[in-house]
Amino acid sequence: MTVTSEPTTDTTEPTTTQPTIDERILNAAIEAMELLSIHVGAKLGLYETLHAHGPSTPDELAAHAGIAPRYAREWLEQQAVAGFLAVDGVGDGEYRFSLPAEHVGALVEPTALDHLAPIASMVAGIANVLDEVVAAYRTGEGVPYARYGADFRQGQGAINRPMFTTALTGEWLPAAGLADTLHAGGRIADLGCGIGWSTIALAQAYPGADVWGIDADVASIEEARALARTQHVEPRFEAVDAGHLADHGPFDAILVLEALHDMARPVEVLAAARKALARSGAVIVADEAVADAFTAPGDDMERIMYGFSVLHCLPASMAEQPSAAIGTVIRERTVRELAHAAGFAAVEVLPVDGGFFRIYKLTV
Repeated sequence: MTVTSEPTTDTTEPTTTQPTIDERILNAAIEAMELLSIHVGAKLGLYETLHAHGPSTPDELAAHAGIAPRYAREWLEQQAVAGFLAVDGVGDGEYRFSLPAEHVGALVEPTALDHLAPIASMVAGIANVLDEVVAAYRTGEGVPYARYGADFRQGQGAINRPMFTTALTGEWLPAAGLADTLHAGGRIADLGCGIGWSTIALAQAYPGADVWGIDADVASIEEARALARTQHVEPRFEAVDAGHLADHGPFDAILVLEALHDMARPVEVLAAARKALARSGAVIVADEAVADAFTAPGDDMERIMYGFSVLHCLPASMAEQPSAAIGTVIRERTVRELAHAAGFAAVEVLPVDGGFFRIYKLTV
């Protein structure tokens, strides 16, 4: 006997099973090790080598990159298992590994907007000082920025380079109404410039301007000067306290790019910037585009920013006392409070795509 029935429509919403805490820990461990494997590949130039030479066997990669063949095979297999590399068999159990075209930006191209590989170097830098971070939690002291080393310093510079070399001069400064003045030969101070990619971009975009890059970290300034030479520009880099900026003004534009939340005395620095401004100038602040208020659980932006805060930004800012101890998660309300305390009359959020950043214009 055949039984027939009218078709039915299931209007029940599909259920989504959230991973349990043990599953989340396991996944985090997998992803942490894969992230550090990216750091290894980047440090050894393995992605660049594959991109330059095309599909390669382990022995070929080893020869081209100058590493041991056994390590080349293990790293290539791990990268293929993780889905970062493609793999094709060539017979006799031998494989060729290649970098997919859609992964070149993220892993190789330093100015691509999806170039996120430098995050791996930042995490490696944090890992180098974890014992010091733990000790700081016990004492209430901090971990100086310099202790995080070259991996973190260079990773931070590289992760911001794409936006600083495109959106900063192509979108943010024009939206702030400063581009014409700077093209005409104005003066720019880039506070907390790190290894200098933002300062270099400013010097390239405004060749007639007097561009200063200022950072308290001597190693960052030395690296910035070297990078500027490779880019054939000559901005002025100084390892000085930003609190003395007024001594060198006036400036038509003063930039504080992903640095305000790291400052032990942000009101003092902003007050110095206000005093150093030309009459029609403005301070441009780019800082984290976090939510308006604390909510738990949070989205991915909140999660990554709190991750950096507990392991780096808060300990680094507390190394200098007294400290505002803001941490990475600097909300719009806090930026406005700091600006007003420093004497600025107006704070405007610019209507631009800042990526990870919210872009503020401060005027007197």
